[in-house]
Amino acid sequence: MEDVLEGKDYSFPVEEEKILALWDELDAFKEQLRRSEGKPEYIFYDGPPFATGLPHYGHILAGTLKDIVTRYAAATGRHVTRRFGWDCHGLPVEYEIDKKLEIKTRDDVLQMGIDKYNEECRSIVMRYSKEWEVTVKRLGRWIDFENDYKTLDPQFMESVWWVFKQLYERDLVYRGFKVMPFSTACSTSLSNFEAGLNYKDVDDPAVMVSFPVKSAGNSSAGAALEGSNFVAWTTTPWTLPSNLALCVHPELTYVQVKDPAKGTVYIVAEARLPALPGAVPKPKKDKKKMAAADGAAEPAGFAVLAKFKGAELVGAQYDPLFPYFASHHDAFRVVSDGYVTDDSGTGVVHQAPAFGEDDYRSVTHGY
Repeated sequence: MEDVLEGKDYSFPVEEEKILALWDELDAFKEQLRRSEGKPEYIFYDGPPFATGLPHYGHILAGTLKDIVTRYAAATGRHVTRRFGWDCHGLPVEYEIDKKLEIKTRDDVLQMGIDKYNEECRSIVMRYSKEWEVTVKRLGRWIDFENDYKTLDPQFMESVWWVFKQLYERDLVYRGFKVMPFSTACSTSLSNFEAGLNYKDVDDPAVMVSFPVKSAGNSSAGAALEGSNFVAWTTTPWTLPSNLALCVHPELTYVQVKDPAKGTVYIVAEARLPALPGAVPKPKKDKKKMAAADGAAEPAGFAVLAKFKGAELVGAQYDPLFPYFASHHDAFRVVSDGYVTDDSGTGVVHQAPAFGEDDYRSVTHGY
């Protein structure tokens, strides 16, 4: 009964450390591997981290999930070899060396010599390996650090090319296109993680642009759309010359409204109608101005002519601002995608697929 503790005296960290000490005493992880020798192999493909930085919450969460999966496989009769790996390629390593050596351009690398640059990179790839080992072990994850692998090992790189060759020979490799962040300084595309390293909140210029409906096309809304104008919203007006489509949300409600002063008919998301100047009259707050205008008719706002679901607008054709892609197949049509929201803008989004991942997806799959 000596090991029974009152709640106030019980410490989870202390108990965890006792368990870790017991596992070390029993050599539990290696003993499990020995006892499961000869059983069906369970192969777990792990995405290794960089050792140029310390582990953070994302690594810890992912590592815990990976440990659960491999432990379960081992507990259900599999032999699970678990070797820790290190990602030694990519911009995070080069970024550290560029800061250290004050390298700004590709010419700086060439002047230094690619071989010397690579050696500098190689010298730091295991900078925080010991810190990683301490953290991962403290988490209770069972994995082999003694027989680790590094992506810079020729054997590892050759194995990746071998796998790719097998896929290619089985006709499982295809050529596709994907819009990605691009570094002009490094002359290479970036992963989302790499691009996020320099993420900043900035003020973007937002504009509303009117696109006259050319024809109803194959939209289910039909002739009711003719004579209207889609009001699109964008925070990247410099991409408007590359416009290929307009995107709506298939489930949002859109309204067709008429400006009584100009007679112009617009189509926007119902929830975003107040964003159109003059669409919804604003109550006057200045009592003197109210008195001076006593007897004058209050502005009526825009008249609602019809309502449509976004899906009903898909397929409608419109006149573009610029004719650069007039010969492009299916250009200047309305498409739909779930990324469009009604908490900002107009509910109609200008699409320039050469400049945005969402744009490219909606234009290729949103008809």
